[in-house]
Amino acid sequence: MTGSWRVLLLLLLCVEAAMLAVLEVIYLPIRFDGTLLPKLGDLPFPITIAVAAVMTPLMVSWAAGLSKRVFTAALPLLVWFFTLAVFGYLEPGAASGQALLLQDWRGLLLFAAGAFPGAVAVGAVMARNAANRPGLYETAGIQ
Repeated sequence: MTGSWRVLLLLLLCVEAAMLAVLEVIYLPIRFDGTLLPKLGDLPFPITIAVAAVMTPLMVSWAAGLSKRVFTAALPLLVWFFTLAVFGYLEPGAASGQALLLQDWRGLLLFAAGAFPGAVAVGAVMARNAANRPGLYETAGIQ
């Protein structure tokens, strides 16, 4: 695969990460209240938290397949994180001064469920790079 195709695919991954973050913020407050889902006592249905937990490490691993650089692998996670922060704080439907992600446990769990597995995937890319280039990195063992 040529370099221009890799750049295009990385750009598409970043757009996907941004769109995913926006959709996760939009559908985070969904409840079983009888409007979109059946009426089950107004229980929250934070399915976007599970989507974030699955998709962010997948996007990191897909980006890692395009290049061996750690920044390339982490770029979709960074785009997802900053898009989620901006759209979660400046949500168009929220009243002035109200941030959806800071109102209850679902917003913080969304940040954690997406950022933690994504960061672990970036760490796996770093470890793979260190294992494939012996002698380039210092070990943390006995000195």
